[in-house]
Amino acid sequence: MSRDDSQNAGSDIASSGATSSFGADVAEKARIAIELINGAVTADELEQLRIRFLGKAGEISLLLRGLGKVPAEQRPAAGQAVNAAKKGVEEAIDAKKGSLQPTGRKAKKSIDVTMPGIRHGVGRRHPLMQTMEELKSVLIGLGFRYDDYPEVETESYNFDSLNTPSWHPSRDMHDSFYTKTGHVLRTHTSAFQTRALKMLKEPPIRAMTAGRCYRRDEIDATHFPIFHQLDVIAVDKSISFSDLKWTLESMLQAILGKDIKLQFRPSYFPFTTPSAEVDVFYRGRWMELLGSGMMRPEVLRNGGIDPDVYQGFAFGIGIDRLTMARFGIDDIRLLYANEQAFLSQF
Repeated sequence: MSRDDSQNAGSDIASSGATSSFGADVAEKARIAIELINGAVTADELEQLRIRFLGKAGEISLLLRGLGKVPAEQRPAAGQAVNAAKKGVEEAIDAKKGSLQPTGRKAKKSIDVTMPGIRHGVGRRHPLMQTMEELKSVLIGLGFRYDDYPEVETESYNFDSLNTPSWHPSRDMHDSFYTKTGHVLRTHTSAFQTRALKMLKEPPIRAMTAGRCYRRDEIDATHFPIFHQLDVIAVDKSISFSDLKWTLESMLQAILGKDIKLQFRPSYFPFTTPSAEVDVFYRGRWMELLGSGMMRPEVLRNGGIDPDVYQGFAFGIGIDRLTMARFGIDDIRLLYANEQAFLSQF
């Protein structure tokens, strides 16, 4: 029945001439509606049928609104017929709802308790982070405090305050990453030293930091533009080179084992004097591991510390190289490939 035809339903009823004929028409309409409802396969389809027959402009609703135009003597019988049809359709809709799922949802499946469960992988730390956290934990136990410092540094903190002259190769545009604002991606975590001295102010000072550093290295098995370092300083009135050696031995034995040996070779760094490269005898071979030394007076002075009263030591260790030695990794690129098959071994 169209909308225009439905609006004239009352007139059609009145002109039908017989209440019994009208009742038969209503019953037939209800039968068709119930048949369509029983054949619905989705909740959306069922809702469309409800609107078609029982909505505000639905076919049965329009019949109810047209009863006012039916002659008075025929109205009770006509009303009973329409109400019976409405009730039958409503009951059919209610009965059908329980057997349908909303569109887009799958019916619940029964659980087969004999099937193997779904394995959920357990997260783990990256080997670089494992090594870094272990180093930090050991040094905190030795009385050092940890703080994070900027990775995007000024030339002053990264070079000048560490007594690195303007002609030094590390300041070349070809060796370091510079920003348009004149900042530099820190080339070593030693850039934290002057910041730490200014922040902590009064010795005794035991400070460290760790994180990413950046250099323009060609990528190969032992070089990568990103690498990780840990840098440590200690400043007090009676700090000596023997304190540096004891700290390094305690830290590295905790990480690599008690049977390691250390070897100090004279070296040069702009921010320490005397300076030493430290090699470790580990798993049957000597391995160059870190740089160290006593802090230069210029560095202490740049941090607001009087070098005539205080002295200190500093060292920086490459976390990538230490991680590769610990876990037997022969290619630094594996640490940055984010390959699950590789990382799941650690």
